[in-house]
Amino acid sequence: MAPDVSKPVNFVRFCFLDPRARDFYPDWDLMADGAVNLLRTDAGRDPYDRGISDLVGELSTRSDEFRVRWAKHNVRLHYTGTKTFHHPVVGEISIGYETMPLPADPGLVINFYTVEPSTPSADAMPLLGSWAATNIHTPTRADQPATADD
Repeated sequence: MAPDVSKPVNFVRFCFLDPRARDFYPDWDLMADGAVNLLRTDAGRDPYDRGISDLVGELSTRSDEFRVRWAKHNVRLHYTGTKTFHHPVVGEISIGYETMPLPADPGLVINFYTVEPSTPSADAMPLLGSWAATNIHTPTRADQPATADD
């Protein structure tokens, strides 16, 4: 299934509808379970949120794997853990995370991501940053809309 570029970027949509996700997440089953659990948590926090219900409807009709996981009704908050990614340029990266809920705004959190020092993941991060910096599109005059002065 090809990614739908007309839809906003979304972790759960990527996980279930983009075939590249299985290569990007070496532990795809774990990521898929976590994505659904977090989405269910958000849906429980605001059951009338149109964006969430639209996303659940889209994923339910387009992904059997999502539909099975959604039917389990699992809810889980993730406050700490490790995520592993397989980046096509730098290879496998393991990143630890901590989540800090903001009590004044329920549902809003700050996530902190770190890599262990002196690991292959720590070595890969500067390379990834350098690669990303050289692949950022710098707008040119041709990218700008025409003005009356042109």
